[in-house]
Amino acid sequence: MNKEIENKLIHKNTKPTSMRILVYDFLSSQQVATSLSEIENHFDNADRTTIYRTLKTFEEKGIVHSIQENTTTKYKLCHDDCDEKTHKDWHLHFYCKICKQTTCKEDISFPESMKTTFRIDEIRLFAKGICENCLDNTFNN
Repeated sequence: MNKEIENKLIHKNTKPTSMRILVYDFLSSQQVATSLSEIENHFDNADRTTIYRTLKTFEEKGIVHSIQENTTTKYKLCHDDCDEKTHKDWHLHFYCKICKQTTCKEDISFPESMKTTFRIDEIRLFAKGICENCLDNTFNN
């Protein structure tokens, strides 16, 4: 697994340090977007600044995309076709007001094929509401 992560990082022009491999591995196991605090809590003895710098490097290199949620930034791995210039994660980010989880809703997206005379580097689509799991629990109680 580490070799696969190393190769992905090298492919994105990112030196595969131990912390970068660990953070990438952790993010790849997450189903929802994750905050710096949540990542930091996963690693007992890791330096917060190192994790933050890792996330910023990942964002610059097109490895993660950030989702601004109120006063918190959360991170989710990008698709392989994102790069240093263009993030292609043009889908809805959905925050559930009940379970407080942020998920990527890739079935709701902005069309990449849209013809423009300008270059779009990033699009941020964000919505708040109640996710399908919480809605099911609300109606089943």
